[in-house]
Amino acid sequence: MKILTANRLSDGIAVWYANGGWVETVDHAELARDQAAEDLLEAIGAKAYADNQVVDVNLIDADIVDGVVEPVRLREKIRAAGPTVRGDVGKQAERTAQSD
Repeated sequence: MKILTANRLSDGIAVWYANGGWVETVDHAELARDQAAEDLLEAIGAKAYADNQVVDVNLIDADIVDGVVEPVRLREKIRAAGPTVRGDVGKQAERTAQSD
């Protein structure tokens, strides 16, 4: 399975394509389960890049863990979670606060 990721051009934040737009959390990113779906996501990413919405557009490997989309590679897990030096800031802190 693949998901589409990029960095938002306006502020550099890592984003993922979900529900017809770019979101800041990977949890519900749109999954490509076959080549046709991958091609569609690539076309969406290319258009968003051409429209100066995002940069560094990539299809990346993902799995579903406990019903939530999660990147496979460590680099992408870090981009999805936030800084590795402090667990109390970034997206990982927001997830903890929401689950409390």
